[in-house]
Amino acid sequence: MPNAPVDVSGRPLALRDVDLDTFLHPRTIAVIGASEQSAKPNTAMTRKFDAWARKHGATFYPVHPRYETVLGHRCYKSVFDIPGDLDLAIILTGSAVDTFEEVLQRKAKFAVIFAAGFSEIGDEGKRLEDRLAALVRSGDVRLLGPNTNLNAFEDFRDDLDGPSIALITQSGHQGRPVFQGQEIGIRLTHWAPTGNEVDLEFADFARYFADRPEVGVIACYIEGFKDGRTLMLAADHAARLRKPIVMVKVGRTDAGRSMAASHTGHLTGSDAVTSAVFRQFGITRVDGLDELLEVSAALARTRPERGTPPAWAKAGRTPGVCVYAISGGTGAHMADMAAAAGLRLPDLTARTQRLLHDGLIPSYLRVSNPVDCGGPPVADERGRRILDAIVADPNVDVVVIPITGAVAMFSEPFTRDIVDVASTTDKPIFAVWGAPAGTDDTYYKRLLDGGLPTFRTFGNCIAAVRAYQDYWAFAARYRSPFADAPTEPLPAARRARRLLADLAPGEALSEWGSKQLLAAYGIRTSKDVLCGSASAAVKAAAAIGYPVVMKVSSPDLLHKSDAGLVRVGVGSAKEVRAAYDDLLAKARRADRRARIEGVLVSELVSGGVETLVGVSHDELFGPVVTVGLGGVFVEVFEDVTSRVPPFDEDEARRMLRELKGYRLLEGVRGAKPADVDALVRTIMKVQRLALDLAGDVGEIDVNPLVVRPRGAVALDALVVKKR
Repeated sequence: MPNAPVDVSGRPLALRDVDLDTFLHPRTIAVIGASEQSAKPNTAMTRKFDAWARKHGATFYPVHPRYETVLGHRCYKSVFDIPGDLDLAIILTGSAVDTFEEVLQRKAKFAVIFAAGFSEIGDEGKRLEDRLAALVRSGDVRLLGPNTNLNAFEDFRDDLDGPSIALITQSGHQGRPVFQGQEIGIRLTHWAPTGNEVDLEFADFARYFADRPEVGVIACYIEGFKDGRTLMLAADHAARLRKPIVMVKVGRTDAGRSMAASHTGHLTGSDAVTSAVFRQFGITRVDGLDELLEVSAALARTRPERGTPPAWAKAGRTPGVCVYAISGGTGAHMADMAAAAGLRLPDLTARTQRLLHDGLIPSYLRVSNPVDCGGPPVADERGRRILDAIVADPNVDVVVIPITGAVAMFSEPFTRDIVDVASTTDKPIFAVWGAPAGTDDTYYKRLLDGGLPTFRTFGNCIAAVRAYQDYWAFAARYRSPFADAPTEPLPAARRARRLLADLAPGEALSEWGSKQLLAAYGIRTSKDVLCGSASAAVKAAAAIGYPVVMKVSSPDLLHKSDAGLVRVGVGSAKEVRAAYDDLLAKARRADRRARIEGVLVSELVSGGVETLVGVSHDELFGPVVTVGLGGVFVEVFEDVTSRVPPFDEDEARRMLRELKGYRLLEGVRGAKPADVDALVRTIMKVQRLALDLAGDVGEIDVNPLVVRPRGAVALDALVVKKR
């Protein structure tokens, strides 16, 4: 991306421009390695492009050194023999890299390498892929693959309406269930199989698809990202256009990460960090391919006009969900699942409840929420009136209608009324048709054809409603973090780099040095004096005020408490002298070669809530800021959450609210609330430090950071130079 703007960490602030219109709608296509021989595996792909070219008015050029004609077309001996401009070259040869070099010389606009055998197979393949990448960088041909397929050139149904799904996959087979959603009336308009992403990557296609007016949702199956920053930029682009991204991202487990690496050769990165980025940029993560299809279809079918967030989202409310069923058991089951998923089920207004019990639903049935009509009312004119009343209720923003199976006397009028009422309101209606596929699909298809989000299972329905709730709440508040991303380091960076200058890669500053680096960025630390003698320690303790904390300061003894190198509550000059000598003796026993700077005499800070703020370096995303509550919450519950810079103060607050122990910051059992504003300010300063020093710092650990009723103070710190 030549001359692309970058932030202070050196990462891009804009996506590159790629003319994917030409790639997806080529006017001239060469198939290199073309065949019409029945025993040849290339024949099916040759036929595919011949047919595609005929349908779309493109010119088709088969290329093979041994054939005179292929499928009735003149066959060219070499790509250099093809006349005129060449938009797309499909490489089906065994020596794909050599062929690509010829395509590069021929100056085609795009190429696709179908073959596998690259970084996914190990070191030898990685060397071949590196050669291919170098060729791409040397010219102007954009490349899809290798290790990909030709799904981008499928035939898509053009008789379906409404916002469509665009599909991005790194495994063609895994995208098949979404593509086949067209067979039941779910609109799909694009499919990008990206393979190993030597050149064209997820971000290129995500940006392009988000810009398409017909696309409502981008559905993805991803094994690993080529670049964490381009993922973030693409997600940001889609978020600003309010185009949801729904994704299966494998690699949650060690086994999944291993398989993902062997299949595509991507860096999979830390899954916890990837999940944090998804939350940060509004990406909906799902697990199953059925869920990918149904949640994507639901978000497409419930997309508000012009992408304007619903009224509840703009008002900062959680949507009210009403469950309406023809069975009390069904309603209770769905209500339990909805509540467990964090959905809000408010009571309908007293007026609506009176209306429902006034001749529509028997008085002994529940109509508060969930609503149980008992069944028979849906078979006559009462069915439509019940639906109208529920939809009109001001407490209702979403209606969920679970139908567990076909009931002959109810199915026809009930599904007809649901579709008709859905057309009168902008409140989405999510329907479940639970009859097993093939037993009675008539009404399932009626609901689908009526444009409703329709599901086979309660679980996928609830997942889709939660995705709808979360996405539009996100969309209503989202502001791009890249517009204000810093591009020049603060003056503090110069002082910080001087502190790091003498460290070897992977080496740490002592606590004293680490706190000096934090102080350069305005992060408040405890009052500390580094002492080289017992007398100096006594003088420092008197100045700070008893009792004090005493600690050995050494870049080689980082786990001080474990080695007994910390004394808390030292209360007199005599105790200070004894502690000084004892701490140094223990330090020498712990590591005779350790560099010991002296003993830190520090103020004793009591009260407040112990937290931690840290920075790590992720191989995919670069600097990552992590926040958690200290003590048992970290050690036992691993109560931490992360964000990848840049992010703003509002995102830092959302990060804190994700913590299980967040209530401790709000004050519990009579404790005063902690100064969350001060904690947020500290997080933002640590973030800026991480960006300014992205090339210098590999790890920062501020733990504990005590958040008091007024202010936050770092009691200990560790800074490690980047390897």
